[in-house]
Amino acid sequence: MANVKIRVNGTEKEYPEGTSYLTVAEDFKDAYDAPIALVMENSRFRELPRKVRDGAELSFITLKDSSGHKAYVRTAILIMVKAIDDVCGHDVKKQVKVEFAVGCGYYVSPVEGMFIDEAFARKVEERMHEIVDAAYPITKRSIPTDEARKLFAKAGMDDKERLFRFRRSSSVNVYTLDGYQDYYYGYMLPNSSCVQHFRLQTYADGMMLILPEASAPEVLPEWSPREKLFGALRTAEEWGYKLGIATVGDLNEKICAGELSDLVLLQEALQERRIGEIANAIVKRGGVKFVMIAGPSSSGKTTFSHRLSVQLASYGLKPHPIGVDDYFKNRVDTPKDEDGNYNFECLEAIDVELFNSDMLKLLEGQTVELPSFNFKTGTREYKGNFKTLGKDDILVIEGIHGLNDKMSHALPVESKFKIYISALTSLNIDEHNRIPTTDGRLLRRMVRDARTRGASAQRTISMWPSVRRGEEENIFPFQESADETFNSALIYELAVLKQFAEPLLFSVQPDEPEYQEAKRMLKFLEYFLGVSSENLPNNSIIREFVGGSCFNV
Repeated sequence: MANVKIRVNGTEKEYPEGTSYLTVAEDFKDAYDAPIALVMENSRFRELPRKVRDGAELSFITLKDSSGHKAYVRTAILIMVKAIDDVCGHDVKKQVKVEFAVGCGYYVSPVEGMFIDEAFARKVEERMHEIVDAAYPITKRSIPTDEARKLFAKAGMDDKERLFRFRRSSSVNVYTLDGYQDYYYGYMLPNSSCVQHFRLQTYADGMMLILPEASAPEVLPEWSPREKLFGALRTAEEWGYKLGIATVGDLNEKICAGELSDLVLLQEALQERRIGEIANAIVKRGGVKFVMIAGPSSSGKTTFSHRLSVQLASYGLKPHPIGVDDYFKNRVDTPKDEDGNYNFECLEAIDVELFNSDMLKLLEGQTVELPSFNFKTGTREYKGNFKTLGKDDILVIEGIHGLNDKMSHALPVESKFKIYISALTSLNIDEHNRIPTTDGRLLRRMVRDARTRGASAQRTISMWPSVRRGEEENIFPFQESADETFNSALIYELAVLKQFAEPLLFSVQPDEPEYQEAKRMLKFLEYFLGVSSENLPNNSIIREFVGGSCFNV
């Protein structure tokens, strides 16, 4: 048998023809600080069961890498769904839906006649351990799209049959685990024994699949309920069901049926009603002078603050928007991160004491000249923006640290009303493939940054890990302290963003480090039918990203 030559991290090796990358990974595992999940072959991701190719340049992807962690999550979900199928005796009426992530937990809800209790969760978890211990191989085969539709229709997976009705590609990759067949969007680990750490915990009327985080892939963390976040996600999911749109296939069918205009109007009306409810809660509280709005990148904070201000004005209040960014320290005084770059995400980048001093003076009835930050020169400027708070005046303050009490430590608690906003996507690809909320926000930011700053998709993608770290440190720990939570995601928005994002993503070149992420996002957008933004309301949150807003965003 002939040998093939490959290079692994610059080291040349020979292996018999037909050797799998799984075997090669075993030889190099000691060089990595986490289990190997995937292989990068000539700048392309490959799954480990694939055969080595002569002349290939290789590096390995571990569970600490984003792509490796995603593969772990998918594989764990496949094992769980297979275990449920076994426990329920292959009853197609007893299905579950993998809804959304809350921290390190992935919420699994019952579908149709399924009932989830503690005894059921324990049976499924026990079966999962049996599947893991058996080390069943996870195999992939490519079949014609029409054949896949028939396969999943016969299996009672109507959501997948609808999804592939709109698939342009002529084939579909189907994964098999111990006879159980399913479709998953993305790469998988080679066998069931690779998922060693998991736990099922009942929650609400479903259960949480708790998995390790990428930072510590071999440690199962404690899961803490985030009731306000869960409630917002659950509300969005319930409205999706009422609208008849739980998956991408459902959305595509609505678009094909010419029902998009009605859907847009209804979604916008639901958001406006929710903003009105929040305004009413502020008014009923009484004594509120500072509305603090915070949320992760590309949540639509600016548009939300304007629309909330309109609602507050309808109660006779006089809202005044203030951006915490105007209280940035001068660039020369800004802290730097471990890489020597300016850290604009940390609280220390804000002149907290000046902010508190100005707000207290306003609360006491004094007139204050508020600063404006010049991002070109990196300095605070004063341009005659004087403010005095009267009886009906209220400040609407938007910034990433709004929920952190250290940001407003000098202000009386009763004078503050805190709002957490995020784009909490409830739409799923299908019942077993969720859409991470971060993907929707990344697409929003990519489209906005290209339009307003001339930034390339490559640059936006390269900055995203740093943005996410800032969110994990400065926003998410405080989200449950909010008085209200607002979900800015629109069920139709990915179909709108598609037409703007695809040209940007196609511009990322194969030799750029961001290419694989761009390629993943392009594949993701293939599921959606694109629609025009022409008829969107000009106060829609999505206008903040695609343009045409009536607000100064």
